[in-house]
Amino acid sequence: MQLITVKIDKPEATNFILGQTHFIKSVDDIHEALVATVPGIKFGLAFCEASGKCLVRYSGTDPVVTALAQKNAMSIAAGHCFILFLGDGFYPINVLNTLKAVPEVCRIFCATANPTEVIVAETDQGRAILGVVDGFSPKGIENEDDIQWRRALLRQIGYKL
Repeated sequence: MQLITVKIDKPEATNFILGQTHFIKSVDDIHEALVATVPGIKFGLAFCEASGKCLVRYSGTDPVVTALAQKNAMSIAAGHCFILFLGDGFYPINVLNTLKAVPEVCRIFCATANPTEVIVAETDQGRAILGVVDGFSPKGIENEDDIQWRRALLRQIGYKL
């Protein structure tokens, strides 16, 4: 077995969700769930099929982020993983519960806009995602000014009253 890391290639502010699912039907079910939850959502989805033709299956409403999903899925190349890129102005918090409720979805590894590395194990049979490095290590503990800044930011962007 060999351990490798795969960097997610994306524009800096672009949000994505990386997960694992278990069935080719996932592509259509995830697509339908997203458009039903957030009308007008822009996204691109790619899924690494783990049997049969072993293709990267895909769907989306935005060709730019759909191509980004396809490219990153091919780089990760781990069976039954999916990667979902969200268009500008759309965020994981608005679709995570919907994704988790899709019957085929087994787990979510991360939902972030941070620089991300995927830790992949490679064997003679194929690849598996072991986990992710999401962003950077902490540099300290927040102080009172940091707490006030965090709370003000959440109010400014509409996530707190």
